[in-house]
Amino acid sequence: MPAEVPKKVLLTGASTGIGLAIAQRLCAAGCDVWGTSRDIARLPQLPHFHPVAMDLLQSDSIRRVFAAAREQSGGFDALINNAGAAVFGPTDTVPLEMVREQFQLLVEAPMELIRLALPDMLRNKTGTIINVTSLAGVFPVPYMAAYSAAKAALSSYTRCLRLELPLCVVEIQPGDINTGFHNATQRVNAPHTDGVWQVQIETMAAAPGPECVADAVWRALHDPNPPPVLVVGNFAQAHLGPLAARLLPSRLMEWVLRRHYRL
Repeated sequence: MPAEVPKKVLLTGASTGIGLAIAQRLCAAGCDVWGTSRDIARLPQLPHFHPVAMDLLQSDSIRRVFAAAREQSGGFDALINNAGAAVFGPTDTVPLEMVREQFQLLVEAPMELIRLALPDMLRNKTGTIINVTSLAGVFPVPYMAAYSAAKAALSSYTRCLRLELPLCVVEIQPGDINTGFHNATQRVNAPHTDGVWQVQIETMAAAPGPECVADAVWRALHDPNPPPVLVVGNFAQAHLGPLAARLLPSRLMEWVLRRHYRL
């Protein structure tokens, strides 16, 4: 993608954290970004930024709002599925409806947006799909089973797309990133989970900021042959983590995770 040619990008979850950092990076480079949020008032005011009110928990909203944004843009060159939220709590106490919402937001909504964006991309024989997953899909987080499972599902779906489509499909896999994500997590209270919750607070406080994820997205959009997966985080997570996932036996990996979360 030549830097002088603005791209038309649809970005979900653009109001805060990683999504906001991506929007700022792309808009500053002259890309036109249609950024979504359920609450349009939370979206930034930036040159080249087009605020979009889309409820990713509602299929009707996804289809209707995508059609309006597509008409305004003339079609998107890139789709970045970034929006996310998490539920924290023991599996036996998290309501099934909250689990369903996790999969709707993190798996079904990205799938629907990809299906909507594909006709233009396939017709033009060009386009980039970036799915922001998580290291939680590789290293499951205790008491965040639905979130970890949904991110693992999106990761697997992304790998399938790479086999099926004659397009650029990239998975961005962040580790812990210092944003307001943890504070916004819906927590189902249970006293025995307090220790894990505190570990996550401490880990997030020491994590890199969301700009490193925006840098990975920029690389995926501009590299003529980007890696299938870009892992982003501190040195241990971005470099040692993938190596450990490939080499360590499952029981040893579980032991490492239990030690990390003080279980």
